[in-house]
Amino acid sequence: MRQLHGSCLCGTVTFSLDDDFSHFYLCHCDQCKKLTGSAHASNLFTQPHNIRWEQGEQAIVRYNHPTRTFSNAFCGQCGANLPYLSQSGKALIVPAGSLNELPSKSPDCQIFCDEQAPWHQAGMQTKHLPGFPE
Repeated sequence: MRQLHGSCLCGTVTFSLDDDFSHFYLCHCDQCKKLTGSAHASNLFTQPHNIRWEQGEQAIVRYNHPTRTFSNAFCGQCGANLPYLSQSGKALIVPAGSLNELPSKSPDCQIFCDEQAPWHQAGMQTKHLPGFPE
């Protein structure tokens, strides 16, 4: 099985895992927009044991919503999202952007599209640039 590697933005936390994902969702729900600060979360789902923390596990901060079943984990140094075990313990949720290589799995679907930010669709229609505008 191919190995993937990942890290937070500052490199304090690093991990590896097998390229073995059951689902890949782009979630537009209000909670994911708040957790990511973006239009949607891009999360891969795998078996709970499919991760090897290589360094910095002690720097991970976890947030569990007090009345709902969603969570988030991030680096306490740079704030970048990191993999976390679901509250049910049935899945490891891996933010796709935390991976250093592309997973073999493509997104399955976009979910909670009724909560999609209107500016996201508008943004998809704008000019695409390779970097900062000049």
